[in-house]
Amino acid sequence: KVIWTVFLTILGYASSLPVGDDSLCTAEQLAKYKIIFTGKWSQIAFPKQYPLYRPPAQWSSLLGVTHSSDYSMWKKNEYASNGVRDFAEKGEAWVLMKEIEEAGEKIQSVHGIFSAPAIPSGTGQTSTELEAHPRHPLVSFVVRIVPSPDWFVGIDSLNLCEGDHWMDEVSVDLFPYDAGTDSGFTFSSPNFATIPQDTVTEITCSSPSHPANSFYYPKLKILPPIAQVTMVKIKKSQPGLSAPFINLPAKSNEIIDSVS
Repeated sequence: KVIWTVFLTILGYASSLPVGDDSLCTAEQLAKYKIIFTGKWSQIAFPKQYPLYRPPAQWSSLLGVTHSSDYSMWKKNEYASNGVRDFAEKGEAWVLMKEIEEAGEKIQSVHGIFSAPAIPSGTGQTSTELEAHPRHPLVSFVVRIVPSPDWFVGIDSLNLCEGDHWMDEVSVDLFPYDAGTDSGFTFSSPNFATIPQDTVTEITCSSPSHPANSFYYPKLKILPPIAQVTMVKIKKSQPGLSAPFINLPAKSNEIIDSVS
């Protein structure tokens, strides 16, 4: 009985330990990637209420981070942080940047910050580079859909490490998300704060189930991807890599919802 009790105690303790997606990464020390964001928000694919002017359909700058499982930029079905709210509603990155920096300083969970320029139309590409570390192999980012109440696309904690090696290339289709902080139904809805705040939810062709919803296409089974991201590992041209890669946004990083 004593042995069994001790065994159950140890088992219970072990099950309570945090288990992160990055815990088994034994890859080479560092890896650099080129990240390419492709907007697929066209009038043909998304004809309903497609924004043609004031402002036309476009994408904000991309803001991302490489991190460990101790940090989370955003998660589906959880509440958006103040930083994610400001970015999703207005394209303002300063609060989100501060949250990222504080997480890096407090629990050493962040390796690098990266950003890519905005795309002035619904379709097009933007790109930058990022650096991943064995203790920080996860990638997260957000891009605001402009115009919109609080809608965005992004990735939450994509692991670039597979055991003892880094992935050579990965592509992910992206779909719209609602940050849960503004109750607008359409791209051009006026500011109408959601009180109390809702969780981050994926926008689908049937949810929110309301004819006024700009993404409401009841005859479709699923929405087509509104964007895509591809990450390609950059092969080393010389021994070793540089210090942690940080590509900060420009000083003026606010997306102004006006005529482009």
